Parts: sequence; structure tokens; C-alpha cells
Amino acid sequence: MDPRTLLRTVPATGLITGLATVGALLLTAAPAAANVALTQVSTDPYSDAQAQHQTEVEPDTFAFGSTIVSAFQVGRVSGGGASNIGWARSGDGGATWTNGFLPGITTNGGGTYGQASDASVAFDARHNVWLISSLGINGSAVNVLTSRSLDGGLTWSNPVTTATGSLDKNWIVCDNTASSPFYGNCYTEYDITSSGDSIRMKTSTDGGATWGAALAPGGSNTGLGGQPVVLPNGHVVVPYMSLSDTIRSFRSTNGGASWNSTVQVSTISHHTVAGGLREETLPSAEVDAAGTVYVTWSDCRFRSGCPRNDIVLAKSTSETTWAAPTRVPIDATSSTVEHFIPGIGVDVSTSGASARIGLAYYFYPNSSCTAATCQLSAGYISSTNGGISWSNATQLAGPMNLSWIPNTSQGRMFGDYISTSVRPGGNAYPVLPVATAPTGSTFHLGMSVPTGGLPVTGGTNTAAITGAAPGGPARTLNPGATY
Repeated sequence: MDPRTLLRTVPATGLITGLATVGALLLTAAPAAANVALTQVSTDPYSDAQAQHQTEVEPDTFAFGSTIVSAFQVGRVSGGGASNIGWARSGDGGATWTNGFLPGITTNGGGTYGQASDASVAFDARHNVWLISSLGINGSAVNVLTSRSLDGGLTWSNPVTTATGSLDKNWIVCDNTASSPFYGNCYTEYDITSSGDSIRMKTSTDGGATWGAALAPGGSNTGLGGQPVVLPNGHVVVPYMSLSDTIRSFRSTNGGASWNSTVQVSTISHHTVAGGLREETLPSAEVDAAGTVYVTWSDCRFRSGCPRNDIVLAKSTSETTWAAPTRVPIDATSSTVEHFIPGIGVDVSTSGASARIGLAYYFYPNSSCTAATCQLSAGYISSTNGGISWSNATQLAGPMNLSWIPNTSQGRMFGDYISTSVRPGGNAYPVLPVATAPTGSTFHLGMSVPTGGLPVTGGTNTAAITGAAPGGPARTLNPGATY
């Protein structure tokens, strides 16, 4: 996610429409928008003493037809998780939005868990059900849950328990290709923190109502942040961040009955960002209509000495091999800008040299900063030829002071990931945490979306294929629980 071409700031008035029975709110556009109009689509309504209010962090999104659904943490708790999981939904292609909060997870929603975390959204076209995967947290017990909506994301069920244990970084996806032999299968990925972040997969064939056995990919598979994607042929590819400081992937060719051994996508060269910000190299992944998988993460390999990160993009050349990462040309390698936490979206009706990509990200304009001086902003860039060349970058929000976002045991946090969804033939819709200055001890960090979405325009800024030798020492990662 990175932007840099200044557009005229348009004060927006966002209308969140919906039913009071599902907690719809009438909100105005976020005032912190930098260069585009933003519509605020949710805000934290809770007041429980465990959390930092008003905060909303770590959004995922998914679009199918004219419906877009996002899910995120609401009321961030410093020690892990949040007061509940919130959702925002548009049924008219992003024109108007409804929002609410999931029932039956935390005590705030009538459930039994103390906190919730790590929301991920999917749609199962065969069973016509929307799904939100999340974590339910009670001390060291952290379970993967699945909430279901049978009315297009307007109302949500109490959650189904998908997996139990000490789990983390879940992600959900469904096979929506009618010609696929596994049409209607849904897949959930997570890792087991009590087993050194060993990765597991589960499969559902009934719209997320029940889930099969927990299966591990072959060979060594410790890591986190896996984002499964389903190819048109029904095969599933799962890129993730391994604990050996690489991006790796594994796949299933039989509808989740078994999972093959992992392969390397790329090494990672990463610069730790300033200001004590919570930030990692978790991948963001999407797939196009031809089955090419796109994976992005933050990486400093194109800058000699690893002084700051760019966003890089790797594409699959087969289901088990990957091209070398290219640098997304947001700005010059000589710039002072630090880029991190990308969220990629791909138009699933396009492919190859015509693939339409929207990429959101966060950045510091000047990476030489401290917790008191770092300025956090969000950006956007797009491509219409599969990432061969890119548009100019656009600043979406900021600058924001780090003191405007909640603190955690691992640093100030707006999310370990974000997300962008591109509607077929239409605009890109990143849902973003955007903050304004707190009022006393009360934060003002809610979810916003660019009003009407963002065009996928492409441009002539060519992606860099070669650059400085990869910089920065290799890291041995042992993240443990990151919820």
C-alpha cells in the first residue's frame, strides 16, 4: 500500500445506510483524509475497561458481485485481541454502507470469550453464504471461529467453532468457480502457537457450518500469516511467512484432502521500521482469472544497505514456482519513504498482461523518525498489466501521529494486515484504519473507505526487477502469538 501523487482533497460526507436492528450508524466522512475523499464506515461503540476506545484495527475485505464486506477488530486490547469483531457491508458496489458487530463471540456480543481478533472475510457462491473467520480468546485458549450470514452480510449467526487450541493468524477463502471440481469448498488456515507456529488447514463442504480434520502441509511448515487463494482449476495455493525469514507457499490439488510440501517464494530482506510500530512482513495474496498468484510484502532488497522498505511483488510462474520479486515503483529508491503492510487486490475477471491490480499500503514520508515524530500515512497505486508498470501513487490518509493509534505489547498498532478488493471491471476498495487526534484518553481510530472506490488506472512507472544486493541481516523469527 503506497501512494504519492497529490490529488485535490475533497471533503466527503459519507452515508452509512442500514437497519437499526443490525447496528447501522450514520457517520460522516473521516476528516483525516489526505488527498481523496473518505467515508467512515464504522466506529468503536464499546466502553469495557479492558480496551483502548475508540479504536478499530486490522481490516480484511472481500467483494462478490455488488456486495463488499469488511471485518476488523473493535476496541483493541493492549495484551491481545479486541472487544469484538466489527463488520461493514455495501450491497450497491460501495455507494452506501451498513455496519454492525458480530454476535456470540465476546461478552460484548453475548458470547463467552474475553477478546476476539484476526478477522478474515470470504463468500461461498455455491451455498450463498458470507463467512467471517476470527479468533476467540480466553487466556491461553485461542480458538478459530466462523460466523455465517445467509442474507448477503446484513445479519450474522453466532459462530461455529472451527478449531480449538492455542491458535493464531487464521484466514478463510472459498472456491467460487462453478466449473471447479471442488466448487463450494471453503478453506481455513491457521497456525498453532503452542507447537512453534506449525501451520494447519481445514476444509468445509457445507458453507462453513462444519469443518473437517486439521491437516498439515508436508515437511517443515512453521510460520504464520498464510493467505490461501483458490485457482480456477480448484487447486489452492497458500503463501505464508516462514520462521526462517522467507516467504513460502504450499498447495492442495485435491480439494483439501491433503496438502503438499512447501516451496520457497522468496527470501526476505526487511528493515525494522522506526517508532516502535507493530509491523511485520506478512504476505498479502490474490489470484487472477488464469490462476497466477500475486504476493506482496515489505522488503528492502532494492535499497543498498537496507535503510528502508519498499513494497515488492512476486508472481507464480506455476503453482510451485515463482518469479523473482519486483519493486513496486511508488517512489525512487533514493527517497526517504518507508513502505509497509501492503494489501493487494486483483480483478478476478482479468489475467496476465491485462490483470488489474489495486494496492494499498501505509508509509512514513521520512523513515528517520522517532515514536514522537513519525508521521503515518496510507497510500494507493494501481496497475492494468499485471504489475509490469504502475500508476502514480496517491496519498489516501494522514499524516497521523503514532500516539493516535492504540498501543500493544508489540508496539503501536493499526493492524498486522490490511486488504483491498477490486470489483470486476470496477474500482478498488481498500477499507483502512484512519485516525484523528485523541480527545483526552479517548482515541478516534475508525474504519474508512475511499468514497466511491479508487480507479485502477495503470501508468508508465515500470516495476524494478533488479536493484541493490539484498540488504539487512537474515533474521531468525519466533513471533509466537501475534493476535
